[in-house]
Amino acid sequence: MDILDLFYKGGPAMWPLLVLSVLSLSVIFERSWFWLRILTQEKQIVDRILDAAQDNWQVAADIARQASNQPAGRFLYAPLRLAKSDAETFRLALEASAEDELAGMRRGEKLLEAVIALAPLLGLLGTVLGLIRALRAIRIGDLGTESTAGVTTGIGESLIATATGLIVAIISLVFYRLFQSFVVNQIKVFRKAGNEMELLYRQSPPDFSNNTSAIVPENFTPPRKPGKTKFPEPPEPPNTAN
Repeated sequence: MDILDLFYKGGPAMWPLLVLSVLSLSVIFERSWFWLRILTQEKQIVDRILDAAQDNWQVAADIARQASNQPAGRFLYAPLRLAKSDAETFRLALEASAEDELAGMRRGEKLLEAVIALAPLLGLLGTVLGLIRALRAIRIGDLGTESTAGVTTGIGESLIATATGLIVAIISLVFYRLFQSFVVNQIKVFRKAGNEMELLYRQSPPDFSNNTSAIVPENFTPPRKPGKTKFPEPPEPPNTAN
């Protein structure tokens, strides 16, 4: 049977189901590409940054900055971009960056949740409307005759909307759970990498007293020290005494 024929036989509920399916597929494709890029490069980025941090914090900061197009790179670069920090500030920078990155990874989840909840209900609504139309066409005098065959066909066609709604919801639910598992795995990766980075910092913090090893972010301008700025002296008033 032709897909368009099935679509039209499904009734008016097929149109909102079509919109939900398009929205769901757009999120699925976008998130799939997003996670594909992360999972194929993340381990290499984290290992390179942690290995460099054992020897030179400036090199680690450069590697993290170059990998700032990846969540792991931005996460580890957050504390390294600080001009000067203690262990507590270092940890807080990691936590704040992790929260931002994880929030971005959950993008699209609310839309998938809405599709999972609405698609079966819309399918059921389409079936109920189809049953109402089919049962309305039944006449008492036609019971037991061949004229009721069309009513049976109408009832079968009304179930198309329910089947479509369930298919859309099931596909969305599968990818929703898959993306959630990726987020949970990222929480473990961020926690492990952050703990190792903080441990390295506590064992051998950068020497900020030496300009060659200080980690200074791009376009950083140090603040002026109080009392060092000199303003021009006001001119002396003219001598008007004769």
